Amino acid sequence: MRPAFDYTTIRHLSTISEAILAMSGHLTMLGISRWTEDYGSYRTVQRLFYANIDWLKLRWLFVKKHLINKDDVILIAADEVVVSKSGKQTYGLGYFFSSLYGKAIPSIFFLCISLINVGCRSSYSCVTL
Repeated sequence: MRPAFDYTTIRHLSTISEAILAMSGHLTMLGISRWTEDYGSYRTVQRLFYANIDWLKLRWLFVKKHLINKDDVILIAADEVVVSKSGKQTYGLGYFFSSLYGKAIPSIFFLCISLINVGCRSSYSCVTL
């Protein structure tokens, strides 16, 4: 992660992610700051949550470093899902084509893009829109 982020951001992300994984119950910034040992004050947690982090780049660096070898065959796949909804207040509600109904219906649309490692027979979700 060093090429994409500075050392301070990496250290804060590491400390706060360990605290989140150790916590049970509600996740709040105050709760996270209480579970962190070093470099995890309430203000530090706020700074990390308000920071502009390129999560797609972070995912790619993780996959490239730990999940993919140079000799692997990698495919890109996309899967879309349309979930029917009623009402008018749901965020993202619009009219999307549903193959089950054969027409556009009021619904929410999800798109997931994955990397498929053919040799390992495993898939890694990269982006969900």
